[in-house]
Amino acid sequence: MGKQSIKLDTKPKIISAYSVVGPKEGDGPLGKYFDTVLKDDLNGQESYEKAESSILYMAITESIKKAKLQETDINYLLAGDLLNQISSSNFAARDLDIPFIGLYGACSTMTESLGLGALFMEGGFANYIATATSSHFSSAERQFRYPLEYGSQRHPTAHWTVTGAGSMILGKTGNYPYVTYVTTGKVKDYGITDANNMGASMAPAAIDTIKQHFQDTGRGPNDYDLIATGDLGKYGKDITLKLLKEYGYDIEKKYIDCGDEIYGSNQETNAGGSGCGCSAVVDCGYIYKNMLSGKLKRVLILSTGALLSTTSSLQGETIPGIAHAVAIEYGE
Repeated sequence: MGKQSIKLDTKPKIISAYSVVGPKEGDGPLGKYFDTVLKDDLNGQESYEKAESSILYMAITESIKKAKLQETDINYLLAGDLLNQISSSNFAARDLDIPFIGLYGACSTMTESLGLGALFMEGGFANYIATATSSHFSSAERQFRYPLEYGSQRHPTAHWTVTGAGSMILGKTGNYPYVTYVTTGKVKDYGITDANNMGASMAPAAIDTIKQHFQDTGRGPNDYDLIATGDLGKYGKDITLKLLKEYGYDIEKKYIDCGDEIYGSNQETNAGGSGCGCSAVVDCGYIYKNMLSGKLKRVLILSTGALLSTTSSLQGETIPGIAHAVAIEYGE
């Protein structure tokens, strides 16, 4: 439909969802919605990188159990993360008996995997698909910013990478929330060079994808109970609201940002949460469970990603952004 959206006639069902978070996320305002809250960030592992892979493995395997399936029932696993060579996903996949497609969309990976999984289902290429992603504060911090031991002072616009993993299982039948539209985003770059200002770098992509989704589908803000971006934080959220109004779309009453919601004001996370796990755990926890309970019937979720590398910002490159949207409905 239109330029960037696909309407899914088969309405692939999200038959289960599972979220795992760290202690800090569990102490936040959405803590009661998460399936597992870790007792410590290492999760019994030798390193933060191994811990991240372990929580992704946990989210995937527990979502499969929740769907009352076996690993061998899953036709594809679509997953990715923030670390070099998507190592968390690769190492989780090596312990799973599932054909694996690795993805890198930075923090947009949850809706990237969910959208692609839904398209696979629409094409008739699978009966069950696992879509998942993860991030970890300590592994991302030392890859993209500074060693933890350095103790650097955090910028007011800086985000706190969420320690968390989420997984959704797609199937064909049952009374579950289902995917109706997928809007694939375009890479947008408005010249932001500050790696401590993720919200400003990703907001243009979120704005463009939301606007294009409305134009392609003929829908508007009033057609959704909730519109949720991934990890723009409070600054990126403000930019998104302001610029969408200039395009004629006032989403303020329907809009949340996962990064703005996951931590409380007393948790000292500056601009809010970010990371692949940010939208993943809010989507798999708070949003999915509120859909199952009937509180939400039609939701538009967008995961937003900053497509920088560990070297690009140091070489003076600007930070491109990407956002993918998936419309989910239930009980209609």
